[in-house]
Amino acid sequence: MTLLLAESTNDIVPPVNYSLVPPWMIFVASLLVLTILGLTVWYGRKLFHKEKPIPTPRERTLVALVEIEKEVERINPYQFSIRVSDILRRYVMEQFDLPMTRQTSVEFLNAIGSAANFSDDEKTLLADFLNRCDLIKFARYEATSADSRLLLDEARQFVKGGALVTA
Repeated sequence: MTLLLAESTNDIVPPVNYSLVPPWMIFVASLLVLTILGLTVWYGRKLFHKEKPIPTPRERTLVALVEIEKEVERINPYQFSIRVSDILRRYVMEQFDLPMTRQTSVEFLNAIGSAANFSDDEKTLLADFLNRCDLIKFARYEATSADSRLLLDEARQFVKGGALVTA
């Protein structure tokens, strides 16, 4: 009886491939769908995440001058004149591509004497600013916070482009 039972049962057959689409087509379609999805996400993020515009040298300088204005009463005029002078020199170097940070005030004023980049008012304002800074820094002029404010006003007015308006 056991022999008869063993003959009547069939062996297990391997799985039947019943897919109408070949496996390579499924792979290519999946790759295509994932690529389209990835590109959609990438372009969507790029579209909605607008890059912040890079501030111009003028904008950066005006922000630096506003920041240092908060310290005009706390910093002694000597240190204040150095910091404001550095801010303005960096602005001229970035905005006009002039080597102001590597020149003395006199050398720089001589260099811009014939430059077309600056109006006469700007040249006068810059000369006055640099002379005041040099007076405070090198002649050890006993400056006050009012002198610091005047330096700050001259620097701000130069960056904005115009003559200093005295009240």
